[in-house]
Amino acid sequence: MPKTLLGKWSVGLIIIFFLLFAAFIFLVASGQEDGLFTNLTFAIAGGAAVLAFFAGIIGIIRSKERSVLVFLATAIGFLAITGDLLTHLLFALGEILFPY
Repeated sequence: MPKTLLGKWSVGLIIIFFLLFAAFIFLVASGQEDGLFTNLTFAIAGGAAVLAFFAGIIGIIRSKERSVLVFLATAIGFLAITGDLLTHLLFALGEILFPY
């Protein structure tokens, strides 16, 4: 279990990410994929993952947090950041190479 405040925040935020992501999937499956609430849910979930990454990194470096849960939360947050950046990069590259 995390010992520092930043470690606890990192794990808590990644739990919020999973809960909001599950709510997003439920909303899309129920046919509300274009609603404001659906988009807001997804945006807040992504923000929680990014914040979990930064809280985990700061906790690991500055506070010497060594909890497995914090490392896992930080890794999941990192994957959320890089996945989003990679998607935007591929779409931009596609627009440059194959304009319509």
